[in-house]
Amino acid sequence: MDVCLVIKQRLEELGLEQRDLAAAATVTESYISQLLTRKKLPPASDRTDIYAKIAKFLKLPAGKLSELADLQRKEELKRTLVEPPAALLRDVRESILGKCSPEKEREVRAIFERQPFGELERLVTQKLLDLAKKIAREELESESWLRLVAQLIGRSYEQMRVMVLEFLDTDVLNLSIENCDCFLDPLIESWDIDLVSFAIEVVLNRRLAPANRRRFEFVENENKQPSEEEPGFKRFLRDRILSGDAAKDEIEFLKRLRFSGRRPTPLYYYRELQNLRDPLHFRSPSPPKAKLLSQAQAKRPIVPMHKYHDANGIQEELQLDGRKKAIPMLGREQKQPPRKKIKKQDPRESPEALYREP
Repeated sequence: MDVCLVIKQRLEELGLEQRDLAAAATVTESYISQLLTRKKLPPASDRTDIYAKIAKFLKLPAGKLSELADLQRKEELKRTLVEPPAALLRDVRESILGKCSPEKEREVRAIFERQPFGELERLVTQKLLDLAKKIAREELESESWLRLVAQLIGRSYEQMRVMVLEFLDTDVLNLSIENCDCFLDPLIESWDIDLVSFAIEVVLNRRLAPANRRRFEFVENENKQPSEEEPGFKRFLRDRILSGDAAKDEIEFLKRLRFSGRRPTPLYYYRELQNLRDPLHFRSPSPPKAKLLSQAQAKRPIVPMHKYHDANGIQEELQLDGRKKAIPMLGREQKQPPRKKIKKQDPRESPEALYREP
């Protein structure tokens, strides 16, 4: 028993027509007809909402049609693998090359023709197809997006839903010129490739994609093997007097620190935490305001040190800090010498007054 047989039997039991089912599933009647006559393979259950709508309309158990569709697709895939499908059509290749940047089109075309459906052609076609399918899958539930694409290619909304379902099931070996005309052509404006690093940059249609520029790079990454935590770091986390209110990002920073030969103590991680919080150790593009700085310091108070952890070193640091704070206070407390008051001279005692005639 497959999807087509279950749907046919249920339609007969309920006395419904194919057009009623097409309206409930928001697809065309011709698509339902081709699906029930097995001219079209049922779409993948994780790429469409058509099975949920059909099951609700035909009053079938949820998930039954999806399960049958997956089984039917697996059987079809086994038969297809016996005879691998043919390579891309020439029209599809011309459609892909037509979107290539003018500076690279001639060179890329020569490689495509010298190696029919070789590594470079498969790489470019696969990336463009994956990008277009990703956008179509994200916008499948958006009626406004589907109507906009349908308007651009001259199709109805129901026809557009059917075409999206078929496009999501397409692979690089079965890409048709219809897929290019309906999706690759309106979605992708241009693409460029660096033939040295094989980095691909794609420019998308601003009206149909939120981010109109995507870039795919092939770079070497370091193998991030999980490493054991330092014993000193573990003791630092267990000691709440040292770790205090360390934030998650701060703990991740301390955890990524690596050492060769020497092993750090819990006190080292405490001092590293204070260095990380000290605003004098980091420069911001714009100097923060004094009010904001005081608020940031209030949110991250200095963790008090235990008296038994490196007592001599801590005592010296506290004495040094006390001297630094005492210097400005001492300067303010010192009294300035009193200024000598200058007596205001009586104008009658001035030399001019002595020689003035009465």
